Amino acid sequence: MRSQYAYSLGLDFGSDSVRALLVNTQTGEELATAVHYYKRWKEGKYCNPSENRFRQHPLDYIEGIESTIKSVVGAVGPEITAQIVSIGVDTTGSTPVAVDRNGTPLALLDEFKENPNAMFVLWKDHTGIEEANEINELCEKWDIDYSQYEGGIYSSEWFWSKILHVSRTDAAVHKAAYSWVEHCDWIPFLLTGGKDVQEMKRSRCAAGHKALWHESYNGLPPNDFFVALDPLLDGLRERLFNKTYTSDIPVGTLSPEWAGRLGIPENTVVSVGAFDAHMGAVGAKIEPYYLTKIMGTSTCDVLVAPMEGEEKLVKGICGQVDGSVIPDMLGLEAGQSAFGDIYAWYSRVLAWPIEELISKSSLIDEDTKQKLIKEALNNLIPELSDAASKEPIGASGELALDWMNGRRTPDANQNLKGVIAGINLGSTSPKIFRALVEASCFGAKKIVDRFLSEGIPIKGIIALGGVAKKSPFIMQMMANVLNMPIKVVASEQACALGAAVFGAVAVKVYNSVPEAMEQMGSPFETIYEPDPTDARAYLEVYGDYSRLCETMEQHIMNETNRNG
Repeated sequence: MRSQYAYSLGLDFGSDSVRALLVNTQTGEELATAVHYYKRWKEGKYCNPSENRFRQHPLDYIEGIESTIKSVVGAVGPEITAQIVSIGVDTTGSTPVAVDRNGTPLALLDEFKENPNAMFVLWKDHTGIEEANEINELCEKWDIDYSQYEGGIYSSEWFWSKILHVSRTDAAVHKAAYSWVEHCDWIPFLLTGGKDVQEMKRSRCAAGHKALWHESYNGLPPNDFFVALDPLLDGLRERLFNKTYTSDIPVGTLSPEWAGRLGIPENTVVSVGAFDAHMGAVGAKIEPYYLTKIMGTSTCDVLVAPMEGEEKLVKGICGQVDGSVIPDMLGLEAGQSAFGDIYAWYSRVLAWPIEELISKSSLIDEDTKQKLIKEALNNLIPELSDAASKEPIGASGELALDWMNGRRTPDANQNLKGVIAGINLGSTSPKIFRALVEASCFGAKKIVDRFLSEGIPIKGIIALGGVAKKSPFIMQMMANVLNMPIKVVASEQACALGAAVFGAVAVKVYNSVPEAMEQMGSPFETIYEPDPTDARAYLEVYGDYSRLCETMEQHIMNETNRNG
């Protein structure tokens, strides 16, 4: 083990921003952090929510790296900066991009710089729904069901659905794309000066959960599987990868160019990337059979289990992969396609008339208008939460489904839509908000129920992320609905912290992830205990929710089949 004066950087690329965190590898002390919001994303560029198209320009990521790390370095000074030994990286996923032979995203080339199809296809982009359906149909017919380790249902949120959709809809991008890479693979490749995409170290986490990779297949499915899916994919498999790496493995050291741009040592080791939730679970010191919920715009639920005996396949989740979270342990993933996004959507709906009326007022000056609008928007969700908490469980019969962005698990189905039912002339904004919160908690219970029904025990719940830190109303409701205590992680940046843990192992400050996790991982700041009376009351409303799920899923799928 190195001296206590070794520091690791964690880079956490979220849906709207990137965060950098500097951590003392010996004590776990978080010395400095910085956040950069993606400029183009904030402006709404390259996206069309009504079509479920969400794309991000690589320049947003590049600018974010430079902005956040330089800010952190400036905060700690040269003495500590000189002892930065590693960088770990996590990103959202599946978020792939088309690249040339050098591994350069096509959007960084002049020909494609304004083409959304040449940009990173964000996790929540659902433009590949039809392609996902075709993958599922082919998996059912093929000699080997290549989706079996990914819950048995392939999703439009994942790698191959997005590649196939873009390849079909944009001939120029398809022709120029030598290969495709995940966001979490590209960032370490970029930072270490990679010039040949064939030499890129691919994440076990990303490949196993989203790209149909498994050791028993000797890597990815064979070329003839992809040709049967669509001849457009002929030959692409050979330009991708067979081997994958866990995130305790170094990719290399910082390139001279990036060392100069960031002002940190050239010998800084960069580790293999992974998805944010999986690294967040490590930052939260995940334990076997504790479901770790990363609660942000969506949720990602991560569980680890020892690799003992024959592996049991769990249906309807987002995959199970040896080493996707902790090396030599099985990582299982589930989640909800919309969580905080639901509250943000409702907030936007209510905020529209506020913004319009204030902005059009002739009685106040422009500065005052902006201050009033900002104050109103900042207070909207807290005020709604306070008012909704005073409503009875189930409100006055208002009932919602949390499928505003489709359903991730159990049983991925991105055709599904959100529902608000049971409204009447007495329905108010707080009552509807309560129904939305209840729906998001019931959706979480569906995931827990699936694990339990598949024989996977849940010993406890660990929560991290913005919602877990900021909303006691939602967290207490979640504890009551699940009827389990929920431990909330203290760190504001648990995902970046987990990335820093992996960096520390890659540079050999520690010999293993559990060892590093124990020293560097975050403590807990709050425990929400379930109220037995409320838990019983929620169980009754949960039954109504489950019946509405069945009715609306049948209705929506009938409509989808009729229209397509």
